[in-house]
Amino acid sequence: MERIMVEQKKQGEVILAGAGPGDPDLLTVAALREMARADVILHDTLVSSEVLALAGPQARLIETGKTGFGPAMKQDDISQMIVSFAQSGHRVLRLKSGDPGVFGRLGEELDALDAAGIAYRVLPGITAASAAAASLGQSLTERGRNRELRLITGHDAEGLAEQDWAALARPGAVAAIYMGKRAARFVQSRLLMHGASPATPACVVENASRTGQVIRAATLATLPTVTAEAKGPAVILLGLAPRDAHTALKEAAL
Repeated sequence: MERIMVEQKKQGEVILAGAGPGDPDLLTVAALREMARADVILHDTLVSSEVLALAGPQARLIETGKTGFGPAMKQDDISQMIVSFAQSGHRVLRLKSGDPGVFGRLGEELDALDAAGIAYRVLPGITAASAAAASLGQSLTERGRNRELRLITGHDAEGLAEQDWAALARPGAVAAIYMGKRAARFVQSRLLMHGASPATPACVVENASRTGQVIRAATLATLPTVTAEAKGPAVILLGLAPRDAHTALKEAAL
């Protein structure tokens, strides 16, 4: 009797990692190690070319095309692609700009992996708000100034995102607004409506940590105008202004 052996292909695994804000020096050691080991790297458009250049020579790089208000692959399609590559036995690295758990739709991809029974690990990354604040020479939290820090999005699935405006309008409040360029006037009007001072400091940091980084100081009164000048990805920091000494030091180094 002939014995037929059926070889089962070993299932791969998935690493979901943050690529940081763009400067390759801010990539974590863990993410760098996984970039060297991965067979397939599925990356968002905002992952910088300098970071992608660190991938291993065997890695197949696939851009998933997610940008704010630009061409985008559907999230369900991305999740299915991750699952399919892993089921085919590949070591998959899902590489997201910043931190995968901060407005990166990480939960939806984890749900898809759980449903397929695929093993995974999540590696955090430096989020854009941290890099933006560092570029100002500022701390996101400070004793006597703010007891909390809010990371908010300018847009959600329904459109312009509503927030706890009364809390954000309090003196000393600090918030980082992601995907906020088109929401700047909406944010301004809501905060003024809830009693915020027009002189509240703000900053728009474009391309935080990258070669093309631009820091634009603003106030709540000028926020929409200043934000409109940013052409690249930007984070709006409410309640923070650049430190003069830090700015002078950077200019002296140029």
